[in-house]
Amino acid sequence: MQSAPVTKYRPFPPVVLPNRQWPNRTLSRAPIWCSVDLRDGNQALAQPMSVEEKLEYFDLLVKIGFKEIEVGFPSASQIEFDFCRRLIEENHIPDDVAIQILCQCREELITRSVEALRGARHAIFHLYNSTSPSQRKHVFNASRADIVAIAVQGTKWVKQHTQPLIAAGTNVRFEYSPESFTSTELEFALEICEAVTDVWQPTPANKIILNLPATVEYATPNVHADQIEWMSTHLTRRDCTLISLHTHNDRGTGVAATELALLAGADRVEGTLFGNGERTGNLDVVTVALNLYTHGIHPGLDFSNINEIREVYERCTRLEVPPRQPYAGELVFTAFSGSHQDAIKKSWAAQQPDQPWDVLYIPVDPADIGRSYKAIIRINSQSGKGGVAYVLEHEFGYVLPKLMHKEIGKIINDVADAKGTELTPAEIHDVFRQEYLERAEPISLQQFKTSERNSVVKCDGVVVISGSAHKVTGTGNGPIDAFTRALAGTNLPKFEVLSYSEHSLGKGSEARAVSYIQVRTERNHTVFGAGTDTNIELASIKAIVSALNRVLCHTQP
Repeated sequence: MQSAPVTKYRPFPPVVLPNRQWPNRTLSRAPIWCSVDLRDGNQALAQPMSVEEKLEYFDLLVKIGFKEIEVGFPSASQIEFDFCRRLIEENHIPDDVAIQILCQCREELITRSVEALRGARHAIFHLYNSTSPSQRKHVFNASRADIVAIAVQGTKWVKQHTQPLIAAGTNVRFEYSPESFTSTELEFALEICEAVTDVWQPTPANKIILNLPATVEYATPNVHADQIEWMSTHLTRRDCTLISLHTHNDRGTGVAATELALLAGADRVEGTLFGNGERTGNLDVVTVALNLYTHGIHPGLDFSNINEIREVYERCTRLEVPPRQPYAGELVFTAFSGSHQDAIKKSWAAQQPDQPWDVLYIPVDPADIGRSYKAIIRINSQSGKGGVAYVLEHEFGYVLPKLMHKEIGKIINDVADAKGTELTPAEIHDVFRQEYLERAEPISLQQFKTSERNSVVKCDGVVVISGSAHKVTGTGNGPIDAFTRALAGTNLPKFEVLSYSEHSLGKGSEARAVSYIQVRTERNHTVFGAGTDTNIELASIKAIVSALNRVLCHTQP
């Protein structure tokens, strides 16, 4: 990097827009969406999609709900041409979907593109030429007038050569892009758009699409919004025009630039699933659409099975959705922080079905996009008690007493710390079972039965302590009290029961009971035990044995 002061680069000039309106607006409806996955996205792939993959991808886009889909550059290669023809001839295109093709301002390419569109019900002819000062100087060595003449002549050719399509019943719409719009002087961008519009002669019923691309993202999103509002307010036939956006992501702000430009008056958005595209990518349509959804605006696109969409995308493009990609990434509904896990658990429990979504740290209900609740909490050494309790409850059905959360949280965190990696739910369950349910040393319960007379419960049992069997007998106001008194006759630590809770584990005849008992020894050591059995009485007795085993295993004699 250059040392300060930085003279190698210059700031992007602001737009003079003293009465800008977009900062005070709020989005209230979804834009018109156009997918450019099969053209702009496909050309950016190291290995472009095969025709069969493109057909599958097209069907996916239709299923999502796109009504405008740019399918390629049919004048550029035979493969692109053949794909367009297959879509039409094999009836892949629903009656309410328009296919869009891209073309340069050259007559032979325009006629070839028209040939590719024969038989289509709805077609958008997308014409473009470069307009920025650097393009004019370094690529075309052309004046402003020369560039306008190219666009005007190209538009005339499109109008002329699409007449047979229109006569045959194709609904032809026209889109023009001053490529590199955001680095073009605004007054010149307006001049060339007006000149093209003069030729096309749109009407309010058959509007021209003026696509104003951020072919390379040079400025902050607010500048992009200013550019769009400036154009929107200066076009002489705004009522006959759809302003379209096509943002790239060179500065990492393509989504923000699009959202602000929609506030600035844009009507339409071009982009790709998950932002595939040249360099840093195109706009991610999924993110913008679901951002609208989380503000109560239905985007008109269906992402209710985002996992399936991601699977087709990754298989056809051979790209991977990053784990932190909004909404679709593997980890976006995952909390590692203990405080976050606890907040998610509590706010989720408080969420009412008929109330607006208000779960902390999760801006959208994962179920709305086909994601699983199971992936929300994952445990590593930085996790907290709430996360561990959540996993044990929602994955395995153990509803731990609140006071037990801290104890099990520390145990799991110690294991995760020693392992040095995240623990899976299965590993958490294994630790819980080994620590609470499966301990048989130094105490195990061999026999236990109770009888009751005059509201007094008597227990008789056999416990094995360090390999030696001991018969125990006791009476009390219930099985737990009777067993506690019975154990007082052994050399086990004296203890009192502080709390007890139980619930069923599973449903029906196969359901088991699980009990949780908290005990405090005469040395003021407090621990929980847990036990399971088909008999609720035996589950509570096993929980006492579990607690005593944990006392003896975790304290010095």
